[in-house]
Amino acid sequence: MTYTVAIAGRPNVGKSTLFNRLVGKAIAIVDDTPGVTRDWREGDGHLFDLKFRVIDTAGLEDVRAKGSIAARTAQQTKTALAKADVILLVVDARAGVTPEDKAIARELRKADKPIILIANKCEGNHLPEGMDETTSLGFGEPIAISASHGDGMMDVYELLSKHVPEEDAAEEEGEKHLIMAVVGRPNAGKSTLINKLLGEDRMLTGPEPGLTRDSIPTAWNYNGMPIRLVDTAGMRRRARISETLERMSVQETLRQIRLAHIVVLVLDATMPFDKQDLTIAHHVVEEGRVLIVALNKWDLVKEKKEVTKLIQEKADASLSQVSGVPLVPICAIAGTGLENLMKATMRMYEAWNVRVPTGKLNRWLEDMEANHPPPITSGRRIKLRYMTQLKSRPPTFGLWVNSTKLPDSYQRFLTHGLRDTFKLQGVPIRMQLKKSDNPFEDKKKRS
Repeated sequence: MTYTVAIAGRPNVGKSTLFNRLVGKAIAIVDDTPGVTRDWREGDGHLFDLKFRVIDTAGLEDVRAKGSIAARTAQQTKTALAKADVILLVVDARAGVTPEDKAIARELRKADKPIILIANKCEGNHLPEGMDETTSLGFGEPIAISASHGDGMMDVYELLSKHVPEEDAAEEEGEKHLIMAVVGRPNAGKSTLINKLLGEDRMLTGPEPGLTRDSIPTAWNYNGMPIRLVDTAGMRRRARISETLERMSVQETLRQIRLAHIVVLVLDATMPFDKQDLTIAHHVVEEGRVLIVALNKWDLVKEKKEVTKLIQEKADASLSQVSGVPLVPICAIAGTGLENLMKATMRMYEAWNVRVPTGKLNRWLEDMEANHPPPITSGRRIKLRYMTQLKSRPPTFGLWVNSTKLPDSYQRFLTHGLRDTFKLQGVPIRMQLKKSDNPFEDKKKRS
């Protein structure tokens, strides 16, 4: 069992900055806006030779309005704290102890777990005036740190080392896993979908658009396949993005698309393929990632055949460069269609990783050239010399020709042929033209 350290405290005291410091990279969004973190996130933390699992939690306010965002966020935080073996309570040393700090301290005592008091924002040689007040919380003398500058980490290490047993230190994950990012417009049902797949209320959900602000990865296992599910912030049109925080959220979502293997674009089936949906879809394809479209809220669609036909036609017209993108009707809140979604995911992941033998490729190339020769360009016919697969993920092919002026229309013809012959429907395909004779011609003659 991995030892788990949770970071708690009121909003804007520097919890996410400390989290980033412990995991060694900036993976949690940090901003001056209070309450940026709403869903708790996990990462592999380390301090010198100590290794542990670390959880960044949202604020733990004393909330009385049941059902509010703050109340639901607080419940998420309590769930995260229940998983912890030790808690780092972070306070802002500049601001001193606030009523909110005291309320959180009372709540944490109920957890009956070791609590280490951290006084953050202690830059320089002179401690802030509010530092003296922190002892009133009842957790002894605080550790003065600056999470943004890394000051005081040795003191944190010394106290943590008393709690983190060496035999429970986290090890690097050695097994391969599939990274599956869930993207879409705000309020399309992304977090609800992930919760239903996980079988627990891991992500904060609700009718309010924009609840998810940061990208939250969660480990999962589907039929023996380790999967890292990533919930992302909703992406609106660029012209409607005004806040710095929202711009940061969108940039983080784009980063997660680049890191993903499979990207599930969640659409509201009652208003599918908005211009922003297509913008997201094109970005996924440009990054070479597998795109799967989940048509959420399918239970609300009355004319299912007509809507299916309309969506398919729009997808074929707008995403012609990856014809065959799976369109999977689901209802995230009820959990219907999710098995079909995962079957499509595994099928597309296998195709994305495909390796086509060189001999098979060149026999196919000869047939394509014989049945449909390349056009004459600048008075000479282009000859297709040789083809090999350079890499997978996405499938990328090198084509040796006597002229790199091969028309785009013929390249598309070859790409469609590859897709149909080698079952690569819906998978991005890359083709690189290389001007030279067959690089293996001499080897063939000698043999």
